[in-house]
Amino acid sequence: MNWELKILKNKVEIYRDRTHQYVPFGHQFKIKDFPALIWDLEKGYEKTKDIDYLSDKGYVLIIQGKYQEALKLYLEIEKIKPNRYSTASNLGTLYELMGENQKAYEWIKKSIQLNPESHERSEWLHLKILEAKIQKLQNPSGQFFINTSFGSEVTPKTKLSYEELDKLKHALYFQLNERISFIKPKDQIISVLLFELGNITNVMSEYNYKDASEIYLLSKQYGIENELLNERLILCLKQISNYCSQQGKQIDEAVVEITRKNNILNWRLSKKNDNLTLVLICVIIFSILLMVCLGVFFLKWKKLKKSISTS
Repeated sequence: MNWELKILKNKVEIYRDRTHQYVPFGHQFKIKDFPALIWDLEKGYEKTKDIDYLSDKGYVLIIQGKYQEALKLYLEIEKIKPNRYSTASNLGTLYELMGENQKAYEWIKKSIQLNPESHERSEWLHLKILEAKIQKLQNPSGQFFINTSFGSEVTPKTKLSYEELDKLKHALYFQLNERISFIKPKDQIISVLLFELGNITNVMSEYNYKDASEIYLLSKQYGIENELLNERLILCLKQISNYCSQQGKQIDEAVVEITRKNNILNWRLSKKNDNLTLVLICVIIFSILLMVCLGVFFLKWKKLKKSISTS
């Protein structure tokens, strides 16, 4: 089992994520006492004048959702020591979280120039996400972000090589894991990217479709309403069931839980659609009654006007 760690300058481990599977659940932050942690980072900077202490303090403020405080701090850091990669990257993230996508784009672009290897060379995808936000695309397709499609059949298909799929999978996982740490459901862009990560994982799964199932389910939770996704999720669950039967194994409890959650999501969606249909019917009936009332009123008004002119 592999772990992704983030340890601050004062040796505090802020998160430890399992990376043995490529299902982006977001960072599992371990902070319990924010004020004590910030105080310790401030003291570290006072003693050493090492700017990394201030940068880490800004990251902790972002985790707390104190965006204005973090923004002020990082702009000060940029004045003290310009052109640091981490400053540019964090400013890009901050501006995006604050909804200032053009500024976010400029800072992320600068961070790539300062460190092209950053974030496992996945920041090109970050720029595409910001482009979609700047252009205010209503229903961006997966092809807009990753420049490929997995077809419209129940089984996803691709012409990409294994190496190309692997690179794309790493980029999607890294960017999604970062975003899911701070953005909770629902989010259209995250749901689309999760669907594409699910497709890649599905294609590369061979006999292990559990990861793809979990990613598809996450995509639904983030708000995608796509019948193709539902069909692919159900197919993955069937393939797991068939494989377990052939091998004489019990179906994993996690797979049972995915199936249960999927059934609940489908039920909620059907109820939502039923409610929308009911509302639409009510609107139509109200519109017809309103038109009838206006017609009756007009006829009475016309009759009254005629009687007045006659008298």
